[in-house]
Amino acid sequence: MRLIIYLVSFAALLSACQSKKEPAENHAHHSVSPGTAEVDTVKKSLPKETHAMIGDAHITIKYTAPVTKGRVIWGGLVPYNELWVTGAHRATSFEINKAFNINGQSVPAGKYAIFTIPGEETWTFILNKNWDQHLADDYNAGEDVLRFMVTPERLEENQERLLYAIENVSDTEGNLQISWEKIRINIPLKF
Repeated sequence: MRLIIYLVSFAALLSACQSKKEPAENHAHHSVSPGTAEVDTVKKSLPKETHAMIGDAHITIKYTAPVTKGRVIWGGLVPYNELWVTGAHRATSFEINKAFNINGQSVPAGKYAIFTIPGEETWTFILNKNWDQHLADDYNAGEDVLRFMVTPERLEENQERLLYAIENVSDTEGNLQISWEKIRINIPLKF
């Protein structure tokens, strides 16, 4: 009999705790919009992932996304004509499960690091074999799979947090887009 009283008491206590907890969780969940959540996190760089499919090719991009926070980005925080990990902290990794073509060059399936050298008029885009490195500390140009020049486009709206995206063009084509502040570069991918 004591066991039954104990179990009923425990169930009542558990139910009371959950009913007190639910409104707070529901209130917090409903009161925070995606825009508000973003505002709360602009204090630091955040780890991000982008996943996309182009036809049957799966692409995964892992990066750390810094924010502008009112700073001068190009020619300031990110110097012109210097190698940049195109993110914060660690090199951005680009993984793809199928061979692809980029800027007329064939690249085998695999995992790579993305680097760029931003310039005032043109940027250099780089894929490097050493995807697991801190900043550009271990960067070796001899491990570049490819590098080519690209012209950035100006954005009308400010992209507060660095953003990697894959734009699907068709089952055999897409664009890797890197946007931050008022700059975007488009890297065409073909399969």
